Amino acid sequence: MKCQPSASFPFHRPLSSSAILHRPSAIGLLLSALVAPTLADPASPHNSPHVKFEPPSMTDARWTGGFWGQRLELVHKNTLPALESAMRCETNGCLLANFELVDHEGARHRGNNWSDGDVYKWIESMARVFALTRDAALDRKMDEWIDRIAKTQADDGYIGTQTQFNPEKKRWGMRNYHELYNMGHLLTAGAVHFQATGKTSLLDVAKKCADFLYATFQPRPKELAHFGWNPSNIMGLVDLYRATAERRYLELAGTFVDMRGSQPWPKSYWGGDPLGTNDPTPGDQTQDRVPLRRETQAVGHAVTGAYLYCGAADVVAETGEPALLHAITRIWDDIGNRKVYLTGGTGAYHQGLSIRQDRVHEAYGAAYDLPERTAYNETCANIGHAMFSRRLLALTGDARYGDMVERVLFNSMLSANSLDGRRFFYTNPLERRRDVPLLRQDAAERWPTWQCFCCPPSIARTIAGLNEWAWGVSDDAIWLHLFGTGSLQSSLAGSKLRIQQKSDYPWDGRIEVTVAEAPVAPFALKLRIPGWAEGASLKINGQPAPETPRPGSYAEIRREWKSGDAVELMLPMEPIIIEANPIVEHTRNQVAVMRGPLVYCLESADLPENTDIDDVLLPVSPKWEITHRPDLLGGVTVLGTGGIALSESPAKTALYQPARTAKGKSISLRLIPYYAWCNRGPGDMSVWLPAAR
Repeated sequence: MKCQPSASFPFHRPLSSSAILHRPSAIGLLLSALVAPTLADPASPHNSPHVKFEPPSMTDARWTGGFWGQRLELVHKNTLPALESAMRCETNGCLLANFELVDHEGARHRGNNWSDGDVYKWIESMARVFALTRDAALDRKMDEWIDRIAKTQADDGYIGTQTQFNPEKKRWGMRNYHELYNMGHLLTAGAVHFQATGKTSLLDVAKKCADFLYATFQPRPKELAHFGWNPSNIMGLVDLYRATAERRYLELAGTFVDMRGSQPWPKSYWGGDPLGTNDPTPGDQTQDRVPLRRETQAVGHAVTGAYLYCGAADVVAETGEPALLHAITRIWDDIGNRKVYLTGGTGAYHQGLSIRQDRVHEAYGAAYDLPERTAYNETCANIGHAMFSRRLLALTGDARYGDMVERVLFNSMLSANSLDGRRFFYTNPLERRRDVPLLRQDAAERWPTWQCFCCPPSIARTIAGLNEWAWGVSDDAIWLHLFGTGSLQSSLAGSKLRIQQKSDYPWDGRIEVTVAEAPVAPFALKLRIPGWAEGASLKINGQPAPETPRPGSYAEIRREWKSGDAVELMLPMEPIIIEANPIVEHTRNQVAVMRGPLVYCLESADLPENTDIDDVLLPVSPKWEITHRPDLLGGVTVLGTGGIALSESPAKTALYQPARTAKGKSISLRLIPYYAWCNRGPGDMSVWLPAAR
């Protein structure tokens, strides 16, 4: 397949790994009280003892059509081949060829330090799709690459092509070699592949790697106290623990959580390199200045942060530690109340300073500092925030976390993928102007290859696993988190259960849930009522439910169910005009539009001829014409209304000029879902528009 040239990329992206402390692990002490679980079976997922519900096993929940069913099909048919094609392209930042260097004397690693981890995410994506489709070609392809990965692994369990095939780099030589990031994704991929196929080929590689990490880090050598950047290794170790029942892996995950902030960084302003570690961004950049249990704010790199908080949540799910749960809940509140975009995006800063004056990049911003055009909102960070929110939902049962999951998935995750599933965005701003220079990692259009290729396989593995995100199963309840068309088969109290849901969500708010096979004992059906759904209604077998659904909660229907029982949830889908807290000065006197879970935007492609997007005002009480357009942008519902176009467009060269009045001509506006922007070529786009009051 012909390799397409990579889009321009001015800087290498320093991703990350993890860190260490020099005292007994708090998690290790908790583990001493745990009863060792039975050896995991791929058909019987591990049950975490401190969650409100578990996800269904990998194949018990399925999309059978609808919005997410279509996206899963795109991942299978388009995205997975596009990833492989890109990773075979020499200009791409991630190269499969790095796993073909064994026995080739003098062969050198090419691409990014974090390239291996992105290959492992690709394999995880294939495993998830294979579990649902039984596509034999995917099974063969995974076997082929797993064999090469196994041959690459060193005898002691270490694996990292960026150091193994580069004589200038030594093991654990620098944090930005990303060894722990790569290994963490290997551990997760090994567990997922085992669950999907029942094979232990990649699981054995992962266990050997984890045993090496335990021997290296569990003694907590002083020289590795600050080691590691992007801590996918914490999640990976818990995934491996759940797949193998080996308690040492959970113990080591706890150690990596304890490591962050365990040793002080010098109190220097503007970052620098005070320890001679060639690390230009110590401390807050990797959440390493304050111990996690004492932290109150989200700081630093928004991917390393999300991965750290996810890993800590996984540890809490197994140990139930209150202090750690309180800490990550505080941090989520800081993000959700002060630092998240309307689209669910996180990471306001391309480059900047933390609240403690450390240099940061790809980072959470200061409270309420949410610039729109320069919003970084890296795709991996957005997905990471959904992963974090999903974990807190399982730990607490609080529907607000489910709302955030949905917000990210429909907006700041999906915006990163082209409508055909083959091209990608790294950053996800809420405003774009063609005549303004692009910033680091921005692109005028989605690309097939990129110098930093971490986001495409993140999208693929997330969409491929959303069937498990949609439902929750507890002892006497079934939870429905994400709406679409699909089914769940499970068991409650040893009795079989089958439930189907059907809807045209997010275009329509009618969700039908049918019990196809009922268990003997009564159980509760718990339906998430989104926080925006004022006026939602619920019927059971055509009759109104006893209680009115409350937005921002789970509506619970507990009864003895019979085969054929039907529940109808109606969510209001009228567009809502949104304004931000006035402290967010970037959007003062501006408004945005949401309909259901979707954020909408205005693109220059939908404006009348000779109308500049910066001249447009949106009335705060518009009359909407809601139209579903199957012929537009893959099939979307568009919002039409009247707006105002100011006359005498300002000179683009003038920094300041006399104010214009709100008088202008009436125009027709058409808004599209934000996720679909920039699928008709480069253009101007705004989520937030000046308000005409």
